[in-house]
Amino acid sequence: MYAAVRRYEGVTDSAEAARLVNEGFVALMHQVSGFVAYYWIDAGDGVMVSASVFQDQAGAEESISRAADFVRDNLASLLPNPPQVMAGEVVASA
Repeated sequence: MYAAVRRYEGVTDSAEAARLVNEGFVALMHQVSGFVAYYWIDAGDGVMVSASVFQDQAGAEESISRAADFVRDNLASLLPNPPQVMAGEVVASA
């Protein structure tokens, strides 16, 4: 399995960002081949984190591309700063 994690800082409205992600982006993740799970986390203090898990590296990489497009098209005013993006193989899980 592979995971992609994106950390967004300077979020201007976490509730609205969560609503838009839940209503639009979650469905996009389900369309990516090898989808396992997706989480959108409010870490407080203007920080939100997304974590997506896929069966293979290609799915994780596609999720990063789709996230960038979705943020640009739907969330730019709420997520004004570029995210920190990390991705890699899942080497332990529970």
